[in-house]
This record gives sequence, structure tokens and C-alpha cells, in this order.
Amino acid sequence: MPRNFRQLTEAQIKKAEAEGKLSGLAGEGEPLPYRPGDAYIDPGDAVGHRIMAEAGALPEEITLKKQVAAAKDAYATASEADRKAAMARLADLELKLAIAQEARRKFLK
Repeated sequence: MPRNFRQLTEAQIKKAEAEGKLSGLAGEGEPLPYRPGDAYIDPGDAVGHRIMAEAGALPEEITLKKQVAAAKDAYATASEADRKAAMARLADLELKLAIAQEARRKFLK
């Protein structure tokens, strides 16, 4: 980090402390949450994931994974007459999931 940016950052933090803007925040005085998975991803991505999680937003890929799991359960319990429709739904969701995963991989390259 360039020295000027570091000094600016420190000055902003000291100013916020002096104005009391850094007290009374959520989680103050508590240890940081244990997130071992964050060690293996880019810090910028980790922050983005944390913000989305706190806002209750889920990436499309996660939503699709949940839908695929539900579709697998539905297929396993479907009657013989409903199995073809359940398999078509499962195949459609798995295709959408694969597309979302490939799009994420290409975006992060």
C-alpha cells in the first residue's frame, strides 16, 4: 500500500475514533467470527460474500445448488408416472448450475 494512502487511511480512522463513530458497532468487543473458508479465497471476494450474507442475499449459484438438492429429493420420492418430469426438472437445474459455475470461473480469471 503506498505510503500516502496508508497515512490517509490512518488519519480517517483516528478522525472517526475521535468523533465516536467507531463505538457501539455490531460485534464490538467480541472476537471475530471463525471463517476458515475465507483463508482460501481472495480478501475482496470474502468481503463481498460477507456483505451479501449479512444482507440476506444469496448468489445464484447457491440458490441453484439448493434447488438441485430439492429436485434430487423430489426425483427420489416421485412415483413412476412423475419420474420423467422430475428428471427433466433436475436436468434443467443442473444445466443452469453448470452455466452459473462456468460464468463465475470465467469472471474471476
